Amino acid sequence: MNVLVIDVGGSNVKILATGQEQSRKFPSGTSLTPQLMVAGVKELAADWAYDVITLGYPGVVRQGQIVREPQNLAPGWVGFDFESAFGKPVRLLNDAAMQALGGYEGGTMLFLGLGTGLGSALVVEGVVVPLELAHLPYKKGTYETYLGKRGLARLGKKKWRNHVDICVSYFMAALQLDDVVLGGGQVKELKQLPPGCRAGQNSNAFLGGFRLWETDKTALHLAS
Repeated sequence: MNVLVIDVGGSNVKILATGQEQSRKFPSGTSLTPQLMVAGVKELAADWAYDVITLGYPGVVRQGQIVREPQNLAPGWVGFDFESAFGKPVRLLNDAAMQALGGYEGGTMLFLGLGTGLGSALVVEGVVVPLELAHLPYKKGTYETYLGKRGLARLGKKKWRNHVDICVSYFMAALQLDDVVLGGGQVKELKQLPPGCRAGQNSNAFLGGFRLWETDKTALHLAS
């Protein structure tokens, strides 16, 4: 079975299919509707063979359904019928959960996606639990206000890095973690990773998308 993995981000939509070595992408942003996303993916993957789709969405997904409009894209995602639009079976999950699924190596792991916003997901003994840490209060805003792309631009690298260190230490103490994976496009702006952290690989999102279709019952799975 060939899987097409779609990673919808605030800056780009990235895709990769089973058997392909190089991912492809096109810009997203605040004008991207689900209709435009589907059309862009179909065009970009026109020469790839795939039977099913994993869609990583930058927002809240419950029981395989989008329940909240995205912060950094155009509206219209809640209730959109992706299976009809693609003509293929589609499994939806939060984009940070997909990254976490791909980067998990055991124990209790927190994934933080330092990207346009702040993605987060917890994996406990193989069960992926999507989180929304981004919108919790922190100082004069939220965690996303300080750790997201706009926070980096506003604060500058030195202050932003300091907030990353502080916030990671809070999460490690509160969640009793064995492992922390930092992913997203802004990780490259860190001089060094906070203690107890490792950098996520760019391929983790795609690996998580492929893993979601594994038939082995012992494979990683999502909390319902």
